[in-house]
Formats: sequence, C-alpha cells, structure tokens
Amino acid sequence: MANFKRAPLPEVAAWKELKSYFDSEGSKLNMMKMFQDDATRFDKFSQKLPTKDGDFLLDYSKNLLDSKTMDLLFKLAKETKVEEMRAAMFAGEKINFTQDRAELHVALRNRSNTPVMFDGKDVMPDVNGVLKHMWEFTESVQGGTWKGYTGKAITNVVNIGIGGSDLGPLMVTEALKPYRTGPSVHFVSNIDGTPMVETLKTLNPETTLFIIASKSFTTQEIITNAEFAKACLLKAAKEKSAIAKHFVALSTNATKVKEFGIDEKNMFELWDWVGGCFSLWSAIGMSIALYIGMDNFEDLLAGGHFMDNHFVNAPLESNIPVILALIGVWYNNFFEAETQALLPYDQYMHRFAAYFQQGDMESNGKYITRSGQRCAYKTGPIIWGEPGTNGQHAFYQLIHQDFSMFYSVAMYEHKIFVQGIIWDINSFDQLGVQFGKQLAQQIQPELKEKDPVTNHDGSTNGLINFIKASM
Repeated sequence: MANFKRAPLPEVAAWKELKSYFDSEGSKLNMMKMFQDDATRFDKFSQKLPTKDGDFLLDYSKNLLDSKTMDLLFKLAKETKVEEMRAAMFAGEKINFTQDRAELHVALRNRSNTPVMFDGKDVMPDVNGVLKHMWEFTESVQGGTWKGYTGKAITNVVNIGIGGSDLGPLMVTEALKPYRTGPSVHFVSNIDGTPMVETLKTLNPETTLFIIASKSFTTQEIITNAEFAKACLLKAAKEKSAIAKHFVALSTNATKVKEFGIDEKNMFELWDWVGGCFSLWSAIGMSIALYIGMDNFEDLLAGGHFMDNHFVNAPLESNIPVILALIGVWYNNFFEAETQALLPYDQYMHRFAAYFQQGDMESNGKYITRSGQRCAYKTGPIIWGEPGTNGQHAFYQLIHQDFSMFYSVAMYEHKIFVQGIIWDINSFDQLGVQFGKQLAQQIQPELKEKDPVTNHDGSTNGLINFIKASM
C-alpha cells in the first residue's frame, strides 16, 4: 500500500487556518446577510450533475459558509490525502488496515466492467458470476418455476439479517415500491421473537421463501431467527427435504449452510472485501432483486456506478460527495454541531435516515486514529431524521432547517469515506460490533447454567441472575 503518512489533524496547516478563520470571521457568518449581499450565491454554492434522468442538484448555499470557508476546506481535503486514499480504495489496496482488507463495494456496481484488481486478480468475473446466479434464481421465483414443498409458487419472501444485511435491502425495497414486479418481501432482524412470530402469522409456509443473509453464517441474531423459521416450516412440512425448497443463503460459509439444510447451489457468494454497511449492492440485495426484478436491480447498480465515476473523476471543488463531507466537518468540528438530520421529502424513503444511522455512525463513530492515538477532536455526528412532512409537525419547530436528497446511495457512502480520511480514522472496521458479539457469546451459555454468575460487573451479574431466576 502506498505511503499515506500524514500529520495529526490538529497539526495540518489547513486545519489551523480553518480554526483561525472560524474564530475571527467564520463563526459570525449570517446567512440572510450573505444572500442579501450576493445575488449569485446560489450559483456559487450549488452543483449540478447531468444524468440520463435530468440534472442532479446539490444546493448547499443555505449553509453558514462562504468562499473562504470552501477554499480552506478543499485545501484540508488535499492536505489530508483524500485524493490518494480515494485512488487506493478503487485500486483494491487494503485501506481497512485493522482488518487487513480491501473495501471494494465499488466493484459490485462496476457496470463498465473494467478490471478491478485485488491481490493481482480481477474480481469482476466473480462479481458477474454471482449476478448471473441472481438472474437465474430471480427469474425462477418471479416466473413461478421455483416451487415450494407442495408444488406452489412463492408469494412471500422473508429476509433474515441484521445491520447492513437488513437495513440496506429494507430501505431500498421501501424506496422502490413503485417498481415492484415480484413477491412481497418482509424483513426480520431483531433477536426478540416478536417480529418473526408476527411476520409468520400472516404467511403460508407452502409459499414462503426465507433468505438467510449472513456472511459468516454464525451471527447469533440471524441464526436464532433462521432456526425458528426452519422449525416453523418443518412443523408444517414434516420432511427435512422441504428446507432446500424454502431457504437460500447469502454467505461465504458453505459448511454451515449445508449443515443448516440449504442446497449449496442456492448459496450466493459474498467476499471479504464487502463491508456490511456497503453490502446492498452484493447478493445481500437478493430481496431487492426478487421484489423489483433483476433488470431494475441492475439499474440500481448503474446509478451507484454513475456516482462512483463522478466521485473518482471530478475535481474536489465540484465533487458532490467531497463537498458534503467537508460541510459536515465544518459544522461538526468548528460549529460543534453534534447531530445531522436527514429529512427526505418522499414517504417511500422513510427508512433512509435509519439506514445511514448505521452507515455513518458505525463507520465514523470512532475515537482512535490510524496511528493509534486518541482523537483530539470530534468524529462522526449523531444521525437522525424522518420524512420531512412528518417532521414539520414535530422537531421542525425546534430546528427549522432542511436537508434532504437521494441518488442510489453511493453519494453518501463516499461522503462517509472522505470524512473518515480527514479525521484519520478507519471507517471500515467494525471492531466495536465484533466486541459486542464476543460479549454476547460469553453471556449466552451462562444463562443456561444453574449457579449464579459472579464474573462480570455487579450490574451485569445482577441482570443475568435475575433473568436466570425468572426462567
């Protein structure tokens, strides 16, 4: 990997200049006055991106910034090596240094089909192979040739996942409801049994397909729900052979998939270089494809690829994801704004904010830099939001401001990436998530033991022992 050694953020020249400018002038900017003083402000602080569907517009003129602010922010991006890190990601370098992994979600939507190299191998043949597999499967389900254990066609699909394998497909299927061509889709992620029970109440096991979306096929929440679903199916079908007709897997663990009873032919491959937050473009998007059809799914990929090309080729000064990232840094680190609202004015996009709560906060909610030092500045903000019209009768009275947009989600992914580079953190590792899983794996067997637990802190011991006593 190329040398990306750089000074700690507080020592970067542009950072110091931004701090000085904020203290002297930036903190006193008045938006109404800036519009009154400059009739061309909208033209200066907006960016149009031509697409096949018309111009895509980013209007950032209603922000507390001026030309000096943006000049210094673009200088910050260059001095923190955003351009070099961007090139490294697209080149398949292992920018996820804590897990020694590349982050090549951009290859999943590479509709140009140009080679994308990783460890000396072009990954595109494998990517295209999985897409072909998805085409064949989707057409068999939508066309009615895939039959359940009684010979009936599939009418409902239940996606069992968590995090990126739930929030991404859920958000997109809700957003693209007008494009539906296939069966109804349902999403279950919470390990609490209620969502699965309530979902299955309305479904006929003879016509229901379950998608188990787990790269490792060992994630506790997913496998618990999957086993419950399997038990419900077998209660109706009586024969284990029915599992292969009603379950498919999105995974890398062929051994565990076969042990579960799923035919290996119905396992759709994932790769280590696909992070959970960025996985909807992969086979994790199977529920999307079944719902809207593979032709529409590939249109979704094309939209992401369009934004990838813009992100990798456009100069920083006209680069929409970069501009969004820099404005976020300006507010977060200088105005000390601790939250960011995402307020889409389209009810179909009502899960957009929830999706990017994971995408942004899980990626950049970290406090250790690449050099192992504790950050002396804030990183990711708290992300929240609702569809805009709902918010107007709630929190708008408090904040009275607007931020909304959507274009195949890649723009926000790259915005998160750029902010992580500036803050000098690794946006792609999920060490906090893994630590939580380790704690859960330790506690789960303790719940089955008879003796009181004493090896945790007092609160955890008390909660575990209270639960054990009530079981």
